[in-house]
Amino acid sequence: MASDHIITVTESSFEYDVIAYSQNTPVVVDFWAEWCKPCKMLSPFLEKLAEEAEGRFRLGKVDVDANPNLALRFSVRSIPTVMAFSQGRKVSDFAGLIPEPKIIEFINNILPPSPSDLLSQKGNSLLAASDREGAREAFLQALDLDERHPASMLGLMKIFLLQGNSADAHAIFRSFPARQEYNEAERLIPLMKAMEDFRNDRLPADTDLDAAFANSIRLATRGNTLASIDGLLDILRQDKRYRKDRARSVLLALLELLDPQNELTRQYRTELASILF
Repeated sequence: MASDHIITVTESSFEYDVIAYSQNTPVVVDFWAEWCKPCKMLSPFLEKLAEEAEGRFRLGKVDVDANPNLALRFSVRSIPTVMAFSQGRKVSDFAGLIPEPKIIEFINNILPPSPSDLLSQKGNSLLAASDREGAREAFLQALDLDERHPASMLGLMKIFLLQGNSADAHAIFRSFPARQEYNEAERLIPLMKAMEDFRNDRLPADTDLDAAFANSIRLATRGNTLASIDGLLDILRQDKRYRKDRARSVLLALLELLDPQNELTRQYRTELASILF
């Protein structure tokens, strides 16, 4: 598959197409061979990412049978092997088939920030400073530029949940792309489900701890995140496996909404660890 973003690289063209080109734009080199079945599984995904990136990186494909000196030069011992080049030098690599989210993470780590990335970083900074409206505006601006920008989608999910709005947070999650941020978004599911169960009167109500759990979720739906965390910690002090770890999983989701560098967040995590372990 050839395009402006995907090229065939040979021993004679490597210096220009990879080393020189990477001075301005990252280049990912896929070492492969026609007989290699894993290569044929990996290559289409790399090509898809290169097309989606629209020039933010170049994919160079090296047939090791036709270019054995390149394989020797870069100590390619097995294929597929993928190497990333930036500023004229190799900066990272991996060998064999790895999960798609890990490949996406590998690519993202070499890409320069896009305008959406910069707006998302601004949104996260504003959110850490408790400026939710400013953060919301920054995330929405980023999504105007890239409607499936994962970091901005995650930021909006967090804002909705801080406001107690699980429905809109869940709507975003249903269309979340398979990117590095997906795992973090997935950790918010217990909180979204608990909020929805509370609103639909589906939470258990058999014990005093059930009543305390329902009250903690009620506080979360009203945007009182810290009081909800305090209530869940009280439940765990009495029963650290409450309802098959439901209190713990909801508490961990709530902590995901807070600035990880904030001293209060650290204190909550330390207290949780002391209760559980």
